[in-house]
Amino acid sequence: MVEMVKYGATGRRKCSVARVNLIPGAGRIRVNKRDFESYFKRETDRISILQPLKLTNTFGKFDVDVKIIGGGMTGQAGAFRLGLSRALSLCDPENKTILKKANLLSRDPRMKERQKPGQKGARKRFQWVKR
Repeated sequence: MVEMVKYGATGRRKCSVARVNLIPGAGRIRVNKRDFESYFKRETDRISILQPLKLTNTFGKFDVDVKIIGGGMTGQAGAFRLGLSRALSLCDPENKTILKKANLLSRDPRMKERQKPGQKGARKRFQWVKR
């Protein structure tokens, strides 16, 4: 009986959370049970997501299955990229050094700033009138 090896990792960006599963296979990428190209319409998002696979020369060697919750499209793409990088670093320790040099294993800490009380937004104030 052949044992199926599965690598899983979680990536986060803004309000998005991506659970990534890597299974050795033909290179099929599915996001929320949909095709990768149909889910991420923007070319820039697709390029940034595939960056870890291209750097580690593992493009087409793993089937990637992802479940993404929350946030917008760019935030989801960032969460997917971080989760994919973490999963690739789990499967081969050599990948970890490559991905770390490319700064793909660090989480982006930037979050949306909250709205302050008595103001219109996070920074914008209501218009001040003298008379």
